[in-house]
Amino acid sequence: MTLKNLNFPDMLLIRQKFHVPPPVDPQAAVDRALAGISEDLKALSGLRVAVCLGSRGIDGIVPVARHVVKRIRAAGADVFVMPAMGSHGGATAKGQVEVLAHRGITEASMGCAIIADMETVRLGETADGIPLFINRLAHEADALCLINRVKPHTNFIGATESGVIKMAAIGLGNQVGAEHYHRLSLARDQYSIISSAGRDIILRKERFIGIAAVENQKHQICLIRAAMGSAIEPMETEMLAYARTLLPGLPMDDIDLLIVDEMGKNISGEGIDPNVVGRDCCTYGARRSRPRITRIFVRDLTELSVGSALGIGQADFCLSRLVRKIDTAATYVNCLTACCPEAARIPMTFDTDAQALKAAFSSIRPCTERDIGVVRIKNTMDLETLLVSEAYREEMEILDTVEILGRADKPAIDAAGMLRPMPEPGNR
Repeated sequence: MTLKNLNFPDMLLIRQKFHVPPPVDPQAAVDRALAGISEDLKALSGLRVAVCLGSRGIDGIVPVARHVVKRIRAAGADVFVMPAMGSHGGATAKGQVEVLAHRGITEASMGCAIIADMETVRLGETADGIPLFINRLAHEADALCLINRVKPHTNFIGATESGVIKMAAIGLGNQVGAEHYHRLSLARDQYSIISSAGRDIILRKERFIGIAAVENQKHQICLIRAAMGSAIEPMETEMLAYARTLLPGLPMDDIDLLIVDEMGKNISGEGIDPNVVGRDCCTYGARRSRPRITRIFVRDLTELSVGSALGIGQADFCLSRLVRKIDTAATYVNCLTACCPEAARIPMTFDTDAQALKAAFSSIRPCTERDIGVVRIKNTMDLETLLVSEAYREEMEILDTVEILGRADKPAIDAAGMLRPMPEPGNR
């Protein structure tokens, strides 16, 4: 394939077949989870309790958090909601409240006050010398309730990864704590740092409730559990093992070009999930053996990212419309706090898909339109249906986890030089 005779390859629309656990009713699932700590809830009577929420786009977070607030208030506690999201929202109290609002978390939807503050309190060190930081509001509250999704982390691998323990360390640590732990990751194992700090933060608070959720492959909450104090870690370890079995991925090992229609903070902490693409642009990031992707082209930034393009450095090519949406201040704060300035590197930028694809095709192995491996996805969280080039047909036909739905319409690129929208499976 040369630049002079470039043609976009024929594409197949495929559907991955997942065993998908059914979604839960948020209110009923919260009630079941809290039933196991009912006596602990009673002990909250007369206390001031902070319900801590992060910046991730968790399915059903509004009804889940609202019902948690309702149940804690019913126990006789004075409840308020606060952000626990490290440096997100531009590392300002106002910005973090705005991030919560983008997730539908407002005083009206929660039925209680939302208070934010970036002041941080130092709590000493762990036994292995890791300093501890906690948001002032959380420190002054009589009890804490952290709500988070449990899933594999983008940067490290361990018994607990993204969940309540990580949120206790990074989220509650504000920018100061998040930045320190990420900088320390250049010298020490990140899993050990975060698990040690998060565990100590939890155990130093007399009353600490962890509410954890797992999402299925359709990003619907399928499990909610709750635990107190020292019981949070074993609960989260068990839930992470389950979450791993539900993590969707790409059905092939080798890809010449991956086209990602959108990236964003609501999709992954790194915008493009390293667990899916096998890449991590952070120096301290975990190294994954698959998939092996030569080039990544990302086309847009989600609105819910609120301008933060942390992780754009994973891509080789992007569209100018994405770059125009970047809030550099928010992105730089996120990247510097994560001690990963490389995550903000802007790839080669083009106005049209045709221009970007021409550049991408000129920077891969020698190939023909019949054997080039091109995959197109909406984002790294939505992997049920995807477009793959004809080169994958034989490989896909023998997989019992994949269904070929048919060919994508030709031509793939319109008169303006832009890729046509991905077809909807139900319309074929």
